[in-house]
Parts: sequence; structure tokens; C-alpha cells
Amino acid sequence: MSTGAGAGTGTGTAAEAAEMTASLRVARGTAWAVLPAEAVLIVCVVAGVRVPGAVLLVAEVLVAGVLALEAAVLGRLYAARRRAGAGRREASRGAVRVLVPVAVRRLVVHEFRALHSLGLWAVRRRHRLPEGALPVPYTGAQTGMMYAFLFASVLETVVLALVIPWPLVHAILLVVGVYGVLLVLALHAACVTRPHVVEADGSLRLRYGALFDLRVPASGIASARVERRYPDGSLVRVDEDGTLDLVVGSRTTVTVELTEPVEFVRPLGRRGTARTLRFHADGPRAAVAALTQRRAPSPTPE
Repeated sequence: MSTGAGAGTGTGTAAEAAEMTASLRVARGTAWAVLPAEAVLIVCVVAGVRVPGAVLLVAEVLVAGVLALEAAVLGRLYAARRRAGAGRREASRGAVRVLVPVAVRRLVVHEFRALHSLGLWAVRRRHRLPEGALPVPYTGAQTGMMYAFLFASVLETVVLALVIPWPLVHAILLVVGVYGVLLVLALHAACVTRPHVVEADGSLRLRYGALFDLRVPASGIASARVERRYPDGSLVRVDEDGTLDLVVGSRTTVTVELTEPVEFVRPLGRRGTARTLRFHADGPRAAVAALTQRRAPSPTPE
């Protein structure tokens, strides 16, 4: 009897899991399909394009249906975690993690952290710099480019504000343009207020604004040297031999060899491992000296 009950429970659990997986796929698929179409429709309406009332009605019904489906799936995920013994906050976070793609979550978090860094930059403070630690700035190679991009963003916002004749479109584009300028400033502020850090015990913390954060304990560092390289590619790139390049201004200036591979998380959530780290520092010799001296063992007293 007990065996049959266990089998029935297992079958029920498997069926429930399969149903939940299917619901997640449907919810994500409909969201990716309907919400961008709704955004395009809004742009058309704002631009003065005449859209039939039936199309607007169907679009609103579809959006309402998508939101209802998302809410229903989120509620089921929350209830399942509550039944498993999770607290309210833990169950809510777990449900959001499952329903919302990791790339979307990380982009939202990055944006909030960048805006927080803008406040730190305004009061000339740095983010989590321990006592006795050495900050290692890296923004010198990109400051000129960032300010040029900022000037271009401001110029584009002003030109659009003067050219667009429709008041509503003018207001929307002005808000979007100002927010874009703010985000450019926030990205630069995040890089200024979140430098690399060599801590008092010789451990290393590599960062790029609010997008990348990697900690390496002092015991995991085998050697460090000044080495100028100009790799091609994106901000974070990994070679086949396990070398991680954290590129700023199309260059790296410091190479750190590790005693064992470390795991890192890319800006959009993908994970990887690296055995060698190459990054840019405005003062590479000071960074290498700090890594070398702080890892050196203290002399044994007689």
C-alpha cells in the first residue's frame, strides 16, 4: 500500500513539474512575442499613425492576458516554494528568479547599482573600500571616450527636442534622451567609484563598474607582472587556455597567474572559469607591487 502511495505521489510530482515547466515556457514565449508588439503599437499611436480600433482592442486584450498569465505562473511558483517550507521573502525571490530570465534581472540590477554609484560619485566616495586596501583605478583609458559619448548623447537629445514638432512625441523623446544621458554618467560613475582593490591581506578584487565583480584570495595568486596587451573583443573575453581578459580602452596592463582556476560571472549571467587574469590598471606597477608585497610572508620573529 505504501509503495503504491509513494509511486502515485512521485507520478503526481513529476506531472506537476512538467506542467509548471510548460507554463513557464508559454509565459515567457507570449511575453517576448506580445510585449514588443505592444511597444511598436504605442510608438505608432504616439507618432500619429491611425490604428484601427479593433487592432487596439485586440492588442490590449492580448497584453492583459499576458500579464494575467505571468501573474498566475508567479503565484503558482510562490505557492510551491511556500509548501516546500520557504519563507515569504525567499519564496518571492525564488519565483521571480525562475520566471524572469537571468539576463533581464542582471540588467535591472546593474542599472540600479550604476544609479547608486552616481550618488557616491557626487559625494566623492568609493564603494566598499576596506581599511588598509589599495584602490586600483582603471578609468583613465576610457574617460575620453565616455565623455565623447556623453557629448553625443546630449547633442542628440537637444537636436531631437528641436526637430520633433509633435508635443507628445517631443516629451517622450526628451525623457528618454535625458535618462540616456543619466545612464552614461552613471556607467562612468560606477567605474570611478568601484575600482579594483588589493586588500591588506593581498587578496584581489577585480571590477568593472557594476557589471563585473571577481574576488581572488591571496592564497590563489601565484604571481603578478606588468604586461601590456591589446586584445580584440568585448569587455570580458576568455581564451581557450583559460585566460580571462577584462578589457578597458582596448588594453590590459597587468597579468596575474593563479594557483587554481576561479569561477566568474559574466555581465549577463553566464559563468566561466579562468586560470590567468589580465586586466587594465592606470598604475600597473603600483598594483603589481601591492600584490607582490602584500602576499609576501611576514618574517618569523626570533
